Amino acid sequence: MAEPTPRRNEPRLRPAPLLFEPAQVAEDPEHFFDLESIEDPRALLARATELTQAFRAAADRAVEFQAMAAAQLADPRRFDRLTAADIAERAEWTEDYAKKMVEFGRDLMGGTSDGGRGTADPV
Repeated sequence: MAEPTPRRNEPRLRPAPLLFEPAQVAEDPEHFFDLESIEDPRALLARATELTQAFRAAADRAVEFQAMAAAQLADPRRFDRLTAADIAERAEWTEDYAKKMVEFGRDLMGGTSDGGRGTADPV
């Protein structure tokens, strides 16, 4: 299970970098970040674990950016603001999830009335 996303004032752990694979290698369905070439099970477990942590961290960070974008799009001060239903349609979410993401985004950007403690991570 993924660890909770750190808040603004907590330091982020830096996982192993995700390096892009060359296009010709990425076309091979058996190739995945060179894991198939690692023969030592200890080394394979270590590298696969690094990649798992890196992908989780990347996914968590991407969710935070989604939430901040949703909050900005729903900002009532914008003349072109979107409703939760509009945001849900664009992001392929349910409307309830879009509402939670807007609140989470507001919390991340410090726009809550409870001192930034806000609601829990929506995912």
